[in-house]
Amino acid sequence: MSINAGFEYARAEERYFQAQTDPERLIALEEMLRTAPAHKGSERFRGDIRLKIKKLKESMIKAKKAGKGTKKGIKKEDLQAVLVGLTNSGKSSILKALTNTNPRIASYGFTTTEPEVGSLSYANCNIQIVDLPPLASEYFEHGIVNNADTILIVIEKINELEEINKLIRNKNAKRIIIFNKIDEQEEQSKRKISENLKSKKYNYVLFSAKTNEGIEDLKEKIFKSFSIIRVYTRHPGKKEDTFPVILKPGSTLKDVAEKVLHGLSKRVKYAKVWGPSSKFSGQKIGLKHIVKDKDVIEFYTE
Repeated sequence: MSINAGFEYARAEERYFQAQTDPERLIALEEMLRTAPAHKGSERFRGDIRLKIKKLKESMIKAKKAGKGTKKGIKKEDLQAVLVGLTNSGKSSILKALTNTNPRIASYGFTTTEPEVGSLSYANCNIQIVDLPPLASEYFEHGIVNNADTILIVIEKINELEEINKLIRNKNAKRIIIFNKIDEQEEQSKRKISENLKSKKYNYVLFSAKTNEGIEDLKEKIFKSFSIIRVYTRHPGKKEDTFPVILKPGSTLKDVAEKVLHGLSKRVKYAKVWGPSSKFSGQKIGLKHIVKDKDVIEFYTE
């Protein structure tokens, strides 16, 4: 007997068959049940969907218990920014626009079920960008947010900020507000949004992953959110390394040596420095010398 299922059900069923993870299948099944016709002829059909939901939930619970403590591990890099926001806010699209990753992107919510990691290359630095599951998701990891250097808060409406700020416990990280999907706003609305965020003294960007509006501004703000210095090293007579050693302001030559190779500082006789911290080009320095941003160092070892 035909159940005369409509377009919404057909779309949910297609999502179910295309789903790659159990959470995605569960969302699709629940949508199928919600949109399936509710009449006498469809009772058995709806019952079959309920049974699938029940078995899938039981399977997910067993898998969760068996895999407890085996979440996807993320090694925190020198520079890390974390994307947080409500479901379907476009975090994954932002990750794709900023980095070398290709995360799953869908029009329905809760697509991200585990952290996705990408690398943003900017100003000769590699910045780790982590896209977390939505704040309301059971897969959201507060631990990653609590240890982040910079938090990228993705919103589509101003009033979402109050709810999101309440859920973020990290008070030390820099925060950048990304007002996403700005391409859907008219110019007058853009001005009002900008004025509102500016009046509240937020560090913000109006952004569109679709048109790339605001992408260079966002990259610059992410980079400037870190309190760091970049020190380049090189072998005598050769060009300096492409990527710098990342350090905190006030670091010494000893800190540079240990960052390059643990124990290297014990082998250093002296070093030469070119750049902001030197009195003249090629100045000989010792381990206590305080380095500055964009210094170039040559080590001479025993």
